Amino acid sequence: MSQLTFFTYPSCTSCRKTKKWLTAHSIDFEERHLFRETPSSRELLKILSLTTSGLDELLATRSQTYKKLEQNLEELSLSEVVQMVIKEPKLLRRPILTNGDKIVIGYNPDAFKNIAK
Repeated sequence: MSQLTFFTYPSCTSCRKTKKWLTAHSIDFEERHLFRETPSSRELLKILSLTTSGLDELLATRSQTYKKLEQNLEELSLSEVVQMVIKEPKLLRRPILTNGDKIVIGYNPDAFKNIAK
């Protein structure tokens, strides 16, 4: 199994609950602060490739940052959206957990069990 990467933001309640769950279950993970260590475009494309519904699954559409966007993301190319997310990581839902083969977005203990095997 490859290393579990946990993209987090400390003030995010779901992130704190996820970290507590992982720690309580003695699961090793590499913690990455989403805003200080934003995923690279390559990492974001890999994360996207693991989703079932693409950008819809990854973007925080209820966030103020998303609501303030001046452009319609559907009019942008994938590389333009990826660059926008790198500049504005608050657009991402969190937490994001991935082992390189599977992904879990948000707090979902049942899914954590599957990804941490």
